[in-house]
Amino acid sequence: MQAMKLDSTRTFDLALDPKGEQRVQAQPTHTIEQLGLNSRHGDLLFIIYHNDGSKNSTSNVSTHGQTQSSKASSALLIKQDPVDEYLQKQPGTIKRERDTRFCKHGSSGMCEYCLPLQPYDAKYLEENKIKHMAFHAYLRQLMEQAKTTPITSSHFVPPLDNLDFKVANPCPSKSHGQYPIGICTKCQPSAITLQSQNFRMVDHIEFESPAIIDNFLQFWRSSGAQRVGILYGKYEPYAEVPLGVKAVVSAIYEPLQEDSHDAIQLAVTSSHSILNNATSATVDAVATSLGLVRVGIIYTDLTDDGSGNGTVVCKRHADSYFLSSAEIVFAGVNQEQHPMVTPYSALHTFGSRFVTCVISGNSEGGIDIFSYQVSNMCAAMVRDNIIEASVEPSLMRVAESTDKQYVPEVFYKFKNEYNIMVKNAAKPTFPVEYLLVTGYTRIPIHSQSDIYKHKGIPDRESCGNGSSFPTFMVLLFIKESSILDQTDFDLLVDGVRTRSEPLISELSSRSSWQTLLMILQETATHAPTASKSNTSAVPAAPKSCQYCTFVNQAGVDSCEMCGLPLD
Repeated sequence: MQAMKLDSTRTFDLALDPKGEQRVQAQPTHTIEQLGLNSRHGDLLFIIYHNDGSKNSTSNVSTHGQTQSSKASSALLIKQDPVDEYLQKQPGTIKRERDTRFCKHGSSGMCEYCLPLQPYDAKYLEENKIKHMAFHAYLRQLMEQAKTTPITSSHFVPPLDNLDFKVANPCPSKSHGQYPIGICTKCQPSAITLQSQNFRMVDHIEFESPAIIDNFLQFWRSSGAQRVGILYGKYEPYAEVPLGVKAVVSAIYEPLQEDSHDAIQLAVTSSHSILNNATSATVDAVATSLGLVRVGIIYTDLTDDGSGNGTVVCKRHADSYFLSSAEIVFAGVNQEQHPMVTPYSALHTFGSRFVTCVISGNSEGGIDIFSYQVSNMCAAMVRDNIIEASVEPSLMRVAESTDKQYVPEVFYKFKNEYNIMVKNAAKPTFPVEYLLVTGYTRIPIHSQSDIYKHKGIPDRESCGNGSSFPTFMVLLFIKESSILDQTDFDLLVDGVRTRSEPLISELSSRSSWQTLLMILQETATHAPTASKSNTSAVPAAPKSCQYCTFVNQAGVDSCEMCGLPLD
């Protein structure tokens, strides 16, 4: 019996029956008659493949195993935020005390009534009024439901999916041209059903010092103009929520902006440039040297109510809006620019921890801080141009499909007057509440911030003031001045962070540091004062120092706090 080659890897035999019991002795040159077949119509000749593919199959399995192993190893190489590394190693279970009514065992035993709960336990979250579970609790719930293997396993499959609402170009079916020439179920994005997100990327926002907010508000108190700033801080575990995360704000950087009483007016052409301007790289570098990262954005929306009691107008409430549609789009853009790095996603990013804080009036007329994030679905819809702001701040508009942009159907669910859950089309508009995830904000009574409390540079008393001021802004000024080289600047940062006297003494002996002190002293000594010759002139507005953010009296050209020029 001669086997005939199909290709370089597969061989086969010929047989007169399907089981291959009547094999045919065949040569490549044999005719039909020589194979033992009759010339009648309907005679069948069966091909029996050899099992030569076993080696190839083994090779494929080996290659697949190597691919899976490489995926697992690449996931392990992803550098997460330290808080994620910490929470990933925690058990996360919620301990329960022994129930004297139901537990029948001793103090060392355990039963279903005192067994620790999972961090995503629905009953526990409801009883403790936790509307949104923490991200790591949500992640563990997904992994439990999908029976996901550990990240160290070669069979690990990332459980987190990133949303995408764009048409797949080219179409996987390859049956038609790119949109708008054609579209089918293979490339068309599915309809979107809006629903409240049941988890939060950040559970709590905390300011290290009351002075951070007081200093930020001082400009509005003096001039009535609104302000915007970038929050720098770090992420830490938050014990009030199982596996929770809080953003701890250490400093606020205020970019150059124009005075406006009813809007945020930046000294740039686009509002989105607040996070990507000429100085953002330098600011980020200084923050990184202090162990800080961007954690969010903050701005004021304050209007004095005219009562003279220091109270303000309550603009944002349940009957108006909490975050306008334009602000939600802005927040979505910011969150997309600051994705959270995680090995539990195939793209190694998922959602964002970038928060939006609004300082506005509360229902009692006081000044309060309201913190928000938009849902991951909202951020993806903003990125893919599915939604856009409307003239009504409490309503979000669904974009129309064009030749360049296909917009899928969007729906949202709500309870009608009969308390029945119904689904409505979101076009043309829908309430913005479906896109928001609220957070909680706390300002401690006493400052615990090394970044804000520390007097910063040595011999600062010689500059005219020895009180505490924001070290972050002073370091930023020193960095931008280029008076200190990188080595001396790193030494300064290490001295500020560690409060090391030897490092400060070493820096004080450097010639570049002496040059910097001399410039500061000369600036403070020869600072011009306001002219008193023209008493009939209209008083100028107070000026905020762009370096230390201190609000100076009108008419001065240098900061009364740090001595640096105001212009």
